[in-house]
Amino acid sequence: MASESGKLWGGRFVGAVDPIMEKFNASIAYDRQLWEVDVQGSKAYSRGLQKAGLLTKAEMDKILQGLDKVAEEWAQGTFKLNPNDEDIHTANERRLKELIGETAGKLHTGRSRNDQVVTDLRLWMRQNCSTLSGLLRELIRTMVDRAEAERDILFPGYTHLQRAQPIRWSHWILSHAVALTRDSERLLQVQKRINVLPLGSGAIAGNPLGVDRELLRTELKFGAITLNSMDATSERDFVAEFLFWASLCMTHLSRMAEDLILYGTKEFSFVQLSDAYSTGSSLMPQKKNPDSLELIRSKAGRVFGREDKEAVFEVSDTMGAVLQVATGVISTLQIHRENMVQALSPDMLATDLAYYLVRKGMPFRQAHEASGKAVFMAETKGVPLNQLSLKELQTISPLFAGDVSQVWDYGHSVEQYAALGGTARSSVDWQISQVRALLRAQQA
Repeated sequence: MASESGKLWGGRFVGAVDPIMEKFNASIAYDRQLWEVDVQGSKAYSRGLQKAGLLTKAEMDKILQGLDKVAEEWAQGTFKLNPNDEDIHTANERRLKELIGETAGKLHTGRSRNDQVVTDLRLWMRQNCSTLSGLLRELIRTMVDRAEAERDILFPGYTHLQRAQPIRWSHWILSHAVALTRDSERLLQVQKRINVLPLGSGAIAGNPLGVDRELLRTELKFGAITLNSMDATSERDFVAEFLFWASLCMTHLSRMAEDLILYGTKEFSFVQLSDAYSTGSSLMPQKKNPDSLELIRSKAGRVFGREDKEAVFEVSDTMGAVLQVATGVISTLQIHRENMVQALSPDMLATDLAYYLVRKGMPFRQAHEASGKAVFMAETKGVPLNQLSLKELQTISPLFAGDVSQVWDYGHSVEQYAALGGTARSSVDWQISQVRALLRAQQA
């Protein structure tokens, strides 16, 4: 129980702690978010103490009732913090003693703040990961719905900000949705490793009083029990893994946001954000700023490089907000199909011209060179690539014939990429079905 100083560890120390050190060491400003799981863990531990014969049934009931009152005060916003409450664990135990007296001191029997802290954090993160998983799946589902509804729309695919090849708009959407499915799978894996019970490990050596850890596991619905008490109280692999997951997921979301910012400019005019996810300029009335996307992109920086418990709370809040905003952006996004089609140009079919020669039996390296010569010829003459005559093409290779005209059809271009994963209609349909199947499996 807390000493006269109000500290759980104060008995060995003489004199007051430097106020600067007190503030520096305190975590109550951010770990108060753990109040509910801290009460949950304490209630389970009191049942473990009662089974071990360290609490009578009456004492356990008294503690449980007191903890219910503590939780009620937190829920109603009436819990009053004390200046000596350096963290949520101190605060709750201090308040429990005020409510039920010295019996509260038995709750900490055989329990260290070491296993209490990490148990609370795992409980909170397990719950939060479930919330984030649901938000992430909703975003992916929204993207797949759009991909399915708009799969016949063609537009330019870009590399190095240069028009590269014609692709389906759906293919672009799915490129980001598929990346997010990996994030969704990864989060479930992290959650599984979070869902391991450290309570009953004490400080480092374990619990010497016969507390049944299997009972604690069942009470708190953990999937497994930590194997080694010293490792259990010191490791934070699950925190690092969660923060890495968030960093990677934000990288994927930032990439998507960057593309949409570009596609929404006047120079592209492929898409238009809903007013609900845009802002205006305080000076220029004509401006409509993609602040939702810019914030998604910028908040990636707040996630990168963060560490430890405080970071978990902040990153979790950021991820929850970003996923919901991204879902809103995608679900309300307007597309300008005519501008997408107009942005297609014959030079984007230069690779198709090379493939035409490959199908005639020419090795690809020679075909690539021949297509490059055709591009150069068109540039020299100042005409689009598809305006070169058959006679002019035949000066480059005699393999060119009248059927070369099929190359200049954008629909034909995208349909040739029918291998699984490509931009052909059949492949896009396959991708949609695969992503939907992954979502169903993750919710099972």
